[in-house]
Amino acid sequence: MSLPLTNTGSTAKGIERLAQEAEPLLEKATAEYLGLEVHSVLNRCANADRPFAWTINPYRGCELGCRYCYARYTHEFMGFTRWQDFEEKIYIKRNAARILRRELTPARLKGQQIALGTATDPYQPAERRYRVTRSLLEVIAHGEGLRLSITTKGDLITRDLDLLRRIALRNRLRVYITITTVDRTLARALEPRVPPPERRLAALRTLANAGIPAGVALSPIMPDLTDDPASLEAVIAAAAAHGASYLSWNVLFLKPGTRQAFFDFLERHAPHLRARYATRYAHSAFLDRPYTDRIRTLVGELKRKHGFPETGAEESPTPIHEAEVEPEQLPLFRIVASASPHASGSPCADAGTSIRGNRPSDAGQLQPMGYSEPSVKETARKNRIQCQHQESSHHARDGTDTDVALRRGHGIALGRTVAPSPSVPPSLTLPRGQE
Repeated sequence: MSLPLTNTGSTAKGIERLAQEAEPLLEKATAEYLGLEVHSVLNRCANADRPFAWTINPYRGCELGCRYCYARYTHEFMGFTRWQDFEEKIYIKRNAARILRRELTPARLKGQQIALGTATDPYQPAERRYRVTRSLLEVIAHGEGLRLSITTKGDLITRDLDLLRRIALRNRLRVYITITTVDRTLARALEPRVPPPERRLAALRTLANAGIPAGVALSPIMPDLTDDPASLEAVIAAAAAHGASYLSWNVLFLKPGTRQAFFDFLERHAPHLRARYATRYAHSAFLDRPYTDRIRTLVGELKRKHGFPETGAEESPTPIHEAEVEPEQLPLFRIVASASPHASGSPCADAGTSIRGNRPSDAGQLQPMGYSEPSVKETARKNRIQCQHQESSHHARDGTDTDVALRRGHGIALGRTVAPSPSVPPSLTLPRGQE
């Protein structure tokens, strides 16, 4: 078993010490699962500008492997330094439901939003086997007057319709299905172990038909890959066609860890865009204001065209990191009905195993020109005092298959989209062995 690479001696504290003490549970071709005993599940976001006061993450790390995932740096708090570790070392919070029953206090949480799935996907492959997310929903289902949002790329969420209905009866619930593109080939290159767009759209429709408030997070919007009007409208139109009630969005930002992963994607699948991205992100992890304003105007027009309301700040899913130190403990939760025990569930044979391509060594990781990588400690220090805000938005379509042409001017070979659209988002050719 591979352990965290830094501070592996007796000086490790907090979550890094817990990571070192984690119990190996299962090793697969794509990831290693480890059991993590946590002291707290609710994580407070101290930034008053953020729409969520509290976050819950059933897992640490995420096997989905999205190349743009902003949360990769959170593994630094556990002593890891490789960007791949975030998707290869998955920590299972096995005692999460028991801790949440103790922490979920209506007196302190009344009127405040709780976001489930901000630094990990709550329905990633591990959830089929370990059912941590479902156990948390069982606890939440006994509460009332809570404001909960769930953000996921996993169609496994439809398994929990029974609990989602119960939660929605006495609480405010919003579900966001993240969709960045409807181009299957591009989606697979960007999101190697995520269900394809049409399955996520089908899950959206299932939720909507069941009366669950559901929308799409179109996030992140990526320059020269998914930001042209046609690609954005394809997502937004599909969302409307599949019953989405709302749509949020955000543009790509590249913090350390994410930067290496995304530039690795560019080198493999769109090398002609590498220099352009290096210029855009040479001096900041964030895109400039004119670009963001242009996307805001364009998305706003498309949302109005397809009947979506303007999204208020309190309605937008937000990625927030888990603090390096353990959050404060909360008082006991006054349960409306008797709490049910943790549902263990039977292990699922299909835990989402997939084939992984070759990866470059750490020494060969790509960096944008002019960018100086900060140290792990410096990154952790900055991230401890800042909650990163990310609006999300969504994208949906009608599920048919159509051939598409080459995107004008970019030289990217397009694959197949899940539905005909007025425009064609780009897609990429997968390496040999991943077709």
